[in-house]
Amino acid sequence: MKNLRAQTDAKIAAGRKNNPNFMKGVDAIITKAKAFEEGKNALKVGEKAPSFELPNAEGKLISLDSLLEEGPLVITFYRGDWCPYCNLQLRALQAKLNKIKDLGANLVAISPQVPDGSLTKSEISEMDFIVMSDQNAKIASKYGVAWEVPEFMAEHMRVDRNLDLDKINNGNASVLPIPATFILNRKGIVTWNYVNIDYRTRSEPDEIIEALKKLS
Repeated sequence: MKNLRAQTDAKIAAGRKNNPNFMKGVDAIITKAKAFEEGKNALKVGEKAPSFELPNAEGKLISLDSLLEEGPLVITFYRGDWCPYCNLQLRALQAKLNKIKDLGANLVAISPQVPDGSLTKSEISEMDFIVMSDQNAKIASKYGVAWEVPEFMAEHMRVDRNLDLDKINNGNASVLPIPATFILNRKGIVTWNYVNIDYRTRSEPDEIIEALKKLS
């Protein structure tokens, strides 16, 4: 099976072939975002993660404290089940979930999607980790990974993909999380992170596993 980087590279290559103008626009946006160091305020290794209480796909509230009682935690912020790069990443994490759990850790995935019927029916909700809803990206903001979507990309989602983010995210069509992953120890301290403003590039599950091995 191809690693996640190879899968996302293939997705990018397909995008460049099928929609070159859009991908050029995304390249320009990402270059500008990197120049302004967007994402630089993300939680750093050694910092304590802000607490939260968020609903899962069924609307049940789950707190960070209750998750940490079970052991170390991998938190990954993703844009939504409509994002093909997110789906590739979460499938790759699902494939390695047993190894993550064997190291005593749990995995949660957080997006701004509202916990309604559409989320409970999505492919992501059928995976064996907790999916949580961070409406208005408030927790993403506390973790330093909230990003205001440029109009160029927002228009692409509305027009080319017919996505109604206002409905999907319960009124929030402008702020999405930077895809980012954090590992917390049982005390809630960040021991590893991966933050990249380019939503097309994600952390490898094997990198997460290696970080968990060092933690254990």
